[in-house]
Amino acid sequence: MSNNKEPTDNQLEDFKKSVKNTGVIRTGNGAPVDDHNNTIQAGVNGPLVIQDHIFLDEISHFDRERIPERVVHAKGGGAFGYFEVTHDITKYCKADLFSSIGKQTPVALRFSTVGGESGSADTVRDPRGFAVKFYTENGVWDLVGNNTPVFFIRDPMLFPSFIHTQKRNPVTHLKDANMFWDFLTLRPESFHQVMILFSDRGIPDGYRHMNGYGSHTFKMVNSNNEAVYVKFHFKTDQGIKNLDTKRARDLAADDPDYSNRDLFNAIANGNHPSWTLYIQVMTFEEAASNKFNPFDITKVWSHADFPLIPVGKLVLNRNPSNYFADIEQIAFSPAHMVPGIEPSPDKLLQGRLFSYSDTHRHRLGANYLQLPVNCPYRSKVTNYQRDGPQAYDNQGSAPNYYPNSFSGPEQQSQYKMSTFSVSGDVAKYDLGNDDNYSQAGLLYRKVLPEDEQNRLIENIVDNLKHAADFLQEKAVYHFTQIDSDLGKKLREKLDLAKCSKANL
Repeated sequence: MSNNKEPTDNQLEDFKKSVKNTGVIRTGNGAPVDDHNNTIQAGVNGPLVIQDHIFLDEISHFDRERIPERVVHAKGGGAFGYFEVTHDITKYCKADLFSSIGKQTPVALRFSTVGGESGSADTVRDPRGFAVKFYTENGVWDLVGNNTPVFFIRDPMLFPSFIHTQKRNPVTHLKDANMFWDFLTLRPESFHQVMILFSDRGIPDGYRHMNGYGSHTFKMVNSNNEAVYVKFHFKTDQGIKNLDTKRARDLAADDPDYSNRDLFNAIANGNHPSWTLYIQVMTFEEAASNKFNPFDITKVWSHADFPLIPVGKLVLNRNPSNYFADIEQIAFSPAHMVPGIEPSPDKLLQGRLFSYSDTHRHRLGANYLQLPVNCPYRSKVTNYQRDGPQAYDNQGSAPNYYPNSFSGPEQQSQYKMSTFSVSGDVAKYDLGNDDNYSQAGLLYRKVLPEDEQNRLIENIVDNLKHAADFLQEKAVYHFTQIDSDLGKKLREKLDLAKCSKANL
């Protein structure tokens, strides 16, 4: 009889074939266990006794084996592989991973949904996280982005409130269309991302068939300490594929782990997914004269003005050996940069530089970078950080203060960051009246064919009809500013939805 099971179904059988015997059961302190089925008790029907240290070892660990789930991007999957340079960009960047054509750097990649909890379905309409960890020879570089080139907000002050609207109503504990649309209609810069979210690309067909973007503007610095601004684009080599709403809903019921299953099985079957990395480059002079703020994450850079430049290939060829150790504990932060990669004045990026590392220290502990999946294993860590929970590598007998006269690690000027000038008054600036509609209008008119425009409208109405009437009116106003035809069709579809509901 042939075995039609997928690799995910065969995982335990495959382990049994590869490992004949794992030895004796042992406690956490390494002591062998004689009986793992029964606790020690006083007589056949008597109570348990506190001296059963084997039971205490087992249950006390079990009580603590869950860590807090991520506040956002809680549901996800990932894999390991490599990045290989295919084109020379050393004139832009001195980072060692780009030093020569053909050079390979190990990577880890985690995909995720954004708003749902750890047990939510993979096929919801939601942006997808696309976070890449490069284990370079000069430390870990994390490029933490999404499958969309833009985001809902441009100022980090709004991020907690925005995420609250994507989560659950604090009273009903249900997703709430009023929360969702109230926030969006009060922040019109969000509508560029809203257009993408409710387009066909709002529900990717698994993780292999979507692009990834650094989204933010970053700086690249070359060996002469000359800097340019860049954006990062990972284009899927498998081709873009999306799920229609009905198929996505069916999968949410029948196979809520669809994307994780698809990724694991593809890699296990030798069908290794890959992405081609491109950059866009903008000089400081071009940034100063650009028609819009180039550090505004709610906008894209024109490909005609700033064409895609190929860099290399990212390939995933190894599944996690243990999900918790390799994926649940993996921690990405935009602040994890290496010489040659630096932040730009992007306000949302500036906020993320603190918040990501801060949340990992809360969720995983002060020494989360010593966990195997997070540690910069290709670059020996030598610094003056010591102690804290789970300090696995506490740097031996080296001095723990700087400066010192006892062979402690020294600073090296060759790794200094690029210099740049700033000017202006220190104040809070309201940028809410920037052009929030033009690029969304170009997306609707120039990028989406007519059938995708129609599906976009249907998807918006399917969600917006659950919001209060005044929020529907506000949303139609904003969509009309994007494109008058879009606003007109939305109004017509919403009116039909109201009539249908009234006739039930």
